[in-house]
Amino acid sequence: MRENWKTGLASMAIALAVLGLTGVARPARNARRAVNPPGTPTGLPFSNGIVVGDTLYVAGQEGLEGGKPVPGGIEAETRAALEAIRNIVTAAGFEMSDVATVNVYLADLDDFGKMNNVYKTFFPEPRPARATVQVARLVNDARVEISAVAAKGP
Repeated sequence: MRENWKTGLASMAIALAVLGLTGVARPARNARRAVNPPGTPTGLPFSNGIVVGDTLYVAGQEGLEGGKPVPGGIEAETRAALEAIRNIVTAAGFEMSDVATVNVYLADLDDFGKMNNVYKTFFPEPRPARATVQVARLVNDARVEISAVAAKGP
């Protein structure tokens, strides 16, 4: 009889663990948290950042001021876009060193060198993987838009 009691208790512990009733808080499997720090655009049909588990997805950021590209050309726009990304990364509890990949969209590939000079000042070594492409046109007639993915390591 004593063995049946132990077996029953073990079965109940397994069932509670499977059902998540052990008192241990577990996040929902696909729990998502929006990151929209002050100063980032609001009222848009997307979040500026979304955290899923240990990964942050940053929406494309343009170097804007009052909904228009900041004055000063590609360098100023790149700096403002990367500052917006840093703002989102920090607000989400990540660091720029957590950024694993970046996508850069340029309205004119001739701006690549100037963009690159500003870009490299924002990321420590080893720098993230990156793709840079020229596109036909960007929203707000921006010259550059940058998106990123950050992940916390073990």
